[in-house]
Amino acid sequence: MKNLYDILGVSKSATDAEIKSAYRKLARKYHPDLNKDDKNAAEKFKEVSSAYEILGDKEKKKKYDAGEINEEGKQTGFGAGFSGSSNPFGDASYQTYSSSNPFGAGGFDFSSIFGDDIMSAFSKAGRKRSSQSYSNPFGSESPKGQDVSYTLDVDFLDVAKGAEKKVNINGKILSVKIPAGFEDGQTLRLKGMGSPSAYGGENGDVLILIHVLPHPYFKLEGTNILLDLPISFKEAVLGAKITVPTLTGKVKITVPPYSSSGEKLRLKGKGISAKNKTGDEIITLKIMAPAEHNKILEQVLSEMGGVPKRNF
Repeated sequence: MKNLYDILGVSKSATDAEIKSAYRKLARKYHPDLNKDDKNAAEKFKEVSSAYEILGDKEKKKKYDAGEINEEGKQTGFGAGFSGSSNPFGDASYQTYSSSNPFGAGGFDFSSIFGDDIMSAFSKAGRKRSSQSYSNPFGSESPKGQDVSYTLDVDFLDVAKGAEKKVNINGKILSVKIPAGFEDGQTLRLKGMGSPSAYGGENGDVLILIHVLPHPYFKLEGTNILLDLPISFKEAVLGAKITVPTLTGKVKITVPPYSSSGEKLRLKGKGISAKNKTGDEIITLKIMAPAEHNKILEQVLSEMGGVPKRNF
């Protein structure tokens, strides 16, 4: 299997944020629901998801970087994988030394190193593998069932507040909890809810790609809610009291006199409550010119001084 960093297209020194960003882009690119004519997309999506399951987990990533687990998340090393199905000497491989024995006519005594029962252990392991091969070609470790991919469209406000959705996957109704603050392109994994294994192994997983539907005026940035607020010249110059929407209802804010376009107002604690943190609502002022000609305004502006400096 390819190196997990190569699968996600990042370097080993990539930050958690860079790994997460790379995964999201590839998940969108290869998601089966978006590539129904591409037979390889499902495999690529599964490969990318498996890579992120390890590299996106700090403990697993640490073990992977240290060589303690492999690309499948299994323990590495001689002791971790030794069984009859992975006998490094094959079936009775010790006999192959007899024709050109490098240790002399007397042969090499394996029991002097491994103990008196080494030959019987190899023999039993070989017989065990042989008996298993008729029912399970994969040896003692049966493969998982296939993962099932699904795309779920979720309203912005449901993601902002957190919600529970019912989805029908292969005729089975599943309840899916959408955590508050879940971002577009992230994937929820339902362990063991996928297809069963043909060889008695664990069930596969259900991978649900979340697609957040856009909101008419809100945007999401971490746990903060962003809102662009159009204001008139009059409101910008003289100041104003304006009612604005929040996740919990409408509130009245004060626009200070002589506000500039692009200035930001912050409503503390009016963002998303997630991961032991509550964000804010950040309002960006956008000064809008009148839709119709206004002779009085034009006259006042033409007589007004104070042209700003432009340093460019």
